[in-house]
Amino acid sequence: MSPTFAGLTIVAALFVLLGTGMPIAFALGLAAFVALFLQSGLDIFYVLGDTMFSGIANLAYVAIPMFVLMGAAVASSPAGADLYTALDRWLNRVPGGLVLSNIGACGIFSGMTGSSPATCAAIGKMGIPEMLRRGYPTSVATGSIAAGGTLGILIPPSVTLIVYGISTETSIGRLFMAGVLPGIMLTAMFMAWAIIDCRRKGYDFAARAVRFTLREKFAGLPRVLPFMLIIAGTLYVLYGGLATPSEAAGVGAMLTLLVVVVAYRLFRFKPVASIFGSAMRESVMIMMIMAAAELFAFALSSLFITQTIASAIADMEVNRWVLLGVINIFLLVAGMFLPPVAVIVMTAPMLFPIVTQAGFDPYWFAIILTINMEVGLITPPIGLNLFVINAIAPSIPTRDILWGALPYVLVMFLAILILCIFPDIATWLPNHMMGVVR
Repeated sequence: MSPTFAGLTIVAALFVLLGTGMPIAFALGLAAFVALFLQSGLDIFYVLGDTMFSGIANLAYVAIPMFVLMGAAVASSPAGADLYTALDRWLNRVPGGLVLSNIGACGIFSGMTGSSPATCAAIGKMGIPEMLRRGYPTSVATGSIAAGGTLGILIPPSVTLIVYGISTETSIGRLFMAGVLPGIMLTAMFMAWAIIDCRRKGYDFAARAVRFTLREKFAGLPRVLPFMLIIAGTLYVLYGGLATPSEAAGVGAMLTLLVVVVAYRLFRFKPVASIFGSAMRESVMIMMIMAAAELFAFALSSLFITQTIASAIADMEVNRWVLLGVINIFLLVAGMFLPPVAVIVMTAPMLFPIVTQAGFDPYWFAIILTINMEVGLITPPIGLNLFVINAIAPSIPTRDILWGALPYVLVMFLAILILCIFPDIATWLPNHMMGVVR
């Protein structure tokens, strides 16, 4: 069997399994297991466990459940509602203040959780009903939060960037720095489109403005500021080289948990257990996907599929920007069917040497890759954020959610184009703070 035919067969089998509704980790693992069993027979059992374990047996991965716990502590408390309320009150006089506060809250909440689904759920539960109450079109209300939630995998601390850093043996602190300015830029672009979309659909901002007193504006800040300080502190110790990602994540998770328990008086066992239970479920899910993706990648490599694809891409006698375009299309298609963590574990080791040999900065490419993964979060058939929005707003037709989110896909494409023209947006901050990589 040729590598090309084998590759098409294993990918087709994966899509069939995903189409049955099977969890992604199980679909990846089963497709890989069948391929390896047909190739090696019972001998596969000698390497099955070791291969999957090696996919997660890295001390740096300790940072993932710690950041997930930090996010769970915030998402399981009224912190999201407080953040949303505070931004709404401070932006009330700005045209489109509510939709801007939704996207802004998604951006800030992303820094607290590092998770797109958690961001969508926490902000959407408050934001969507309030936007509908004030007369915003349903497509604007749902689309802005579905897209804003994607910022969770770009704005640090990002679980996706941690996985990329470990997969490619690049600095996680530098990756986090590289995501700051592009994250701010993409947030601003989302806000700009939201305002344009509202005006295009005839929404009258002035007629529906809500006024708040100065006292009301300051009332919500004491509960929001501690979380902002924790995030700023966590990033500072990472960027300053004072702690490893695992150490920073552990301390950040502990401080966040303490603030949540004290600020919201969650002194009973049940709410605290709920936080740890939520963090454990998401962490196990991520680790299972990573272990299964490692087995899938091993299957592709054993069948010489990875080497064939890498060789075909590397041998393309085209301009390096055309090469990058081909890689982007590949990532976009992969991101539409697989979660970001799985795509990165399977493709980053293969694409990393190709990209660096073409003269592209690996940290800049990490941001390009991540934005491609963001697109997959709001496009069918997987579109995780679309399902989250549908779950928290079941009365809104799926069609409205989809059409509200799709324009933000074009905004992300524009962001990728801007980053290609001005790569310093991603590389300036890490180079300025940590020095240029030689």
